[in-house]
Amino acid sequence: MEAKKTAVKTKKDSMLLITLRRLAKNKMAMAGLAFILVMVAVALLSPWIAPYSYDAQDLEHVFSMPSKEHWFGTDNLGRDIFSRIMYGGRYSLRIGFISAGVAALGGITLGSIAGYYGGRADTIIMRVLDVFQSVPSLLMSIAIAASLGPGFTNCIIALSVSTMPAYARMTRASFLNVREMEYVEAARSINASDFRIIWKHVLPNAISPMLVQATMGVASGILGAAALSFLGLGVQPPEPEWGAMLSAGRNYIRDYWHVVLFPGITIMLTILSLNMLGDGLRDALDPRLKN
Repeated sequence: MEAKKTAVKTKKDSMLLITLRRLAKNKMAMAGLAFILVMVAVALLSPWIAPYSYDAQDLEHVFSMPSKEHWFGTDNLGRDIFSRIMYGGRYSLRIGFISAGVAALGGITLGSIAGYYGGRADTIIMRVLDVFQSVPSLLMSIAIAASLGPGFTNCIIALSVSTMPAYARMTRASFLNVREMEYVEAARSINASDFRIIWKHVLPNAISPMLVQATMGVASGILGAAALSFLGLGVQPPEPEWGAMLSAGRNYIRDYWHVVLFPGITIMLTILSLNMLGDGLRDALDPRLKN
């Protein structure tokens, strides 16, 4: 019995290693992963490595252009833009990861119930999700954020609720393909509980599309947070969220381009890196491409 457990564990580890090796061969995906890891490290270490505090004002050097003292220049209050971008990652990245995680958890739960049980549960869940998906996700986020009020937590709630239906539908579709497989029928034949069948047999074989969707969801969360903050419904000043920095600098873009250029480039490169990583994960997890 002990040897059997060891063999099963070795097989699972080998599949994981195969996926990691396939991912490592994708240079674009690894470049995206490296950039994201650097951004996460910079955000976490910003209180110790940033040259200035994010709220330190120098009114004698307002709108300074990029220089050796201020690599990305200063804003309308003389705050160092480079330091604020470093600190801003603590807000933007957290919103992206948390909102994607909450949306994935809720969507996978609903999609699992609908896809595995079918019938009335499937009909009720899908019709409710149809109502949510009849409204564009950004418009839904704006409506929820406007009703709850601006702020970090409310921004996460708005983004999570508006993107949850996509995860639920994808999970349901995957469950419909997997639930009739032979190994699921075998588990039912030995009277395994529904929870065990879903958790041990169906979900592991249907999770790959959700992992890719979650990676893309982090990018969508960061972009959505920037949009809400730009509209004044996200993280509020003086907190240095990237979208809030764009919103604060839009009135000065004609004369002081650096105020919005560097936060915008940071958002663009982060979204691009997450999309490249998501594409790499999709290729690595595609069973048709595995040897």
